[in-house]
Amino acid sequence: MADKNDSNVEFSEREALLFHSHGRPGKIEIVASKPMATQRDLSLAYSPGVAVPVRAIAEDPAKAYEYTAKGNLVAVITNGTAILGLGNLGALAAKPVMEGKAVLFKRFADVDAIDLELDTEDTDAFINAVQLMEPSFGGINLEDIGAPACFIIEQTLRDRMNIPVFHDDQHGTAIIAAAGVINACLLTNRDIKDIRVVVNGAGAAAIACASLLKVMGLPHDNLIMCDRKGVIYRGRDNVDQWKSAHAVDTEARDLTEALKGADVFLGLSAAGALKSSMVRDMADQPIIFAMANPDPEISPPDAKAARPDAIIATGRSDYPNQVNNVLGFPFIFRGALDVQATRINDEMKVAAANAIAQLAREQVPEEVALAYGGQAPSFGVDYIIPAPFDPRLMEVVSVAVAKAAMDSGVAQKPIEDLDSYSQSLKARLNPTTSTLTQAYEACRLSPKRVIFAEAEETVVLRAAIQFQDGGYGTPVLVGRDDQVRAKLKELGVSDPDSFEIHNSRNSPLVPDMVNMLYERLHRKGHMKRDIKRMVNQDRNIFGSALLALDQGDAMITGVTRPYSQTFKDIAKVIDMEPGRTSFGIHVMIGQSHTVFMADTTVNERPSPEELADIAEQTAAVARKMGHEPRVAFLSYSTFGNPAGRWLENIREAVSVLNSRRVNFEYEGEMAPDVALNRKLMENYPFNRLSGPANVLVMPGLQSANLSAKLLRELGGDAMIGPMLVGLKKSVQIATMASTASELVTLAVLAASGIAK
Repeated sequence: MADKNDSNVEFSEREALLFHSHGRPGKIEIVASKPMATQRDLSLAYSPGVAVPVRAIAEDPAKAYEYTAKGNLVAVITNGTAILGLGNLGALAAKPVMEGKAVLFKRFADVDAIDLELDTEDTDAFINAVQLMEPSFGGINLEDIGAPACFIIEQTLRDRMNIPVFHDDQHGTAIIAAAGVINACLLTNRDIKDIRVVVNGAGAAAIACASLLKVMGLPHDNLIMCDRKGVIYRGRDNVDQWKSAHAVDTEARDLTEALKGADVFLGLSAAGALKSSMVRDMADQPIIFAMANPDPEISPPDAKAARPDAIIATGRSDYPNQVNNVLGFPFIFRGALDVQATRINDEMKVAAANAIAQLAREQVPEEVALAYGGQAPSFGVDYIIPAPFDPRLMEVVSVAVAKAAMDSGVAQKPIEDLDSYSQSLKARLNPTTSTLTQAYEACRLSPKRVIFAEAEETVVLRAAIQFQDGGYGTPVLVGRDDQVRAKLKELGVSDPDSFEIHNSRNSPLVPDMVNMLYERLHRKGHMKRDIKRMVNQDRNIFGSALLALDQGDAMITGVTRPYSQTFKDIAKVIDMEPGRTSFGIHVMIGQSHTVFMADTTVNERPSPEELADIAEQTAAVARKMGHEPRVAFLSYSTFGNPAGRWLENIREAVSVLNSRRVNFEYEGEMAPDVALNRKLMENYPFNRLSGPANVLVMPGLQSANLSAKLLRELGGDAMIGPMLVGLKKSVQIATMASTASELVTLAVLAASGIAK
């Protein structure tokens, strides 16, 4: 399983600590979901208004799901006895992991989660503590608890509590692995009722995998389980009750003997446990799930060398067919919570596995193809498990789990219209967050060379290090060699010489740059000596020239100079795309919405044609980021009320789009409140937008830039940008106040080409 460890992502200890400590320590916070601005708000939220729902819940406990957050709240609970692959490090040390699990719940399924670390290894004390918290939560996710205590804890709590209790280390892995086995059997014309399976490992996840496969039809005697001492056979001494439940009559006594003629190997053990010779002894088209982390029981290349006809899955993201728990647990809880299930039973697990398997067999959407470098994967030996960032998982798995809960009788609030429920799930998450994830993944799969033009700045170097350590590509650093290397050492880089540095004072490329720029600028008042001086002394000119000479795929700059000055420097070297307007987009991102605002950086008073171009290009960016664009041309006036002097450009821009017959919705002129508020919009029944606008085209640079900066400082949404659009080469200009994390995001966007 891999929801906690993508082993091909590298980073320094310093970066990991900085990530967790920067700004507000940790990874989660509590945000009020109701307004708290006035005394009346406070009176309703607390005393005396809160007494009304208190009495209602006392009379009918089911009302807690209606009047509190219980129905969307999961507790992520551990005692720290089995943290990742680190062992028993205690409850407090587990807190960063549990916070991370809470973040995944929110990110992937909009489930609110709170981490709870219980400082006890007493099984009864742990059970009693969790049981007493039932009124607070809609579900319990147990995590990182050592075996065999985890079995006792989960089973006891499931029996005692009337809300779902789910140990993800067991069942999450089992569900994703089962989905992969379903598809591997389909590809090899096998029936699960006939296959022979060997499970290597007898911990929580291994036992859950074995149990779920048997629920799905695998005969008991067709599965052999091995632990460190060998095969678990009937009559073997010193075998606990959970292992003995999978004991079989067999002559095999070790893994080598067990695997002879076997169809499936499920490894949840240790690196190197599966040898090439064992793979060669398996049946034709062997199915190998080597899920040990961080290193599998056998590497896929070694397995393929031994058996080219094998289907292989691991827990790693750098090989095909990743068994990743994040494909399951967020959506399993989403479905269970939405029907107020009293438990997560076998029927719900099987439904989740089948839904995930079915999704891998469907045509892959464009959003997922982006993460594969633009090549859409298709169902086959290298794609039997969907990608974890497939946006359809929320809808497909949650609906399947909710339906199974209803069909099996554990749903307290059945959903009457599953189609409407499915649509509501689609709208629940913001597709921009998935798109950004896909942009990062696309860079990892197809790394690019990104020029960091201000590499003597500490914040830029930190971003360049993160960009390289994340596997997104190669940073090309611009600066004085000695200064850059010294700062790399200060930032903890052990081998500064491994970084590529270009110094404008001694670069052998300078003559070519000067000649290139002289051809561009000699009729604009620039003499050759002036151009040489610019190349030698201006990092933006030099960096842009590197990009123009194909020394990099993209460039990022901006932290040392105002945006307008930086843009003018770059424009001396890099042309606009023919027939396009260059401009900037700020992207405001909330939990369930994204708004694109343009032009916030370049054109002071755009013409009607430029406004139309800005609308078209911003709509294209919105589509790339998963949104169906609805464009509003903003003004202080809504359809001429009030009348004013500066409306003609906006009206003419709408006319330009009318003549172009574009394939997106647009309207104007509109005041911002009308464009964004559905109720106000209804006052204008002739309005052509089907819903609130998500692309806002501003009438001029002053209003656009002021609005973007005000929202950045005062608004509650996250903001990305400005993203520069319309140049021939991919360049992003950051703001002077950018953090290293923001610079990495812009570098990834530049490298992925989303904003180009």
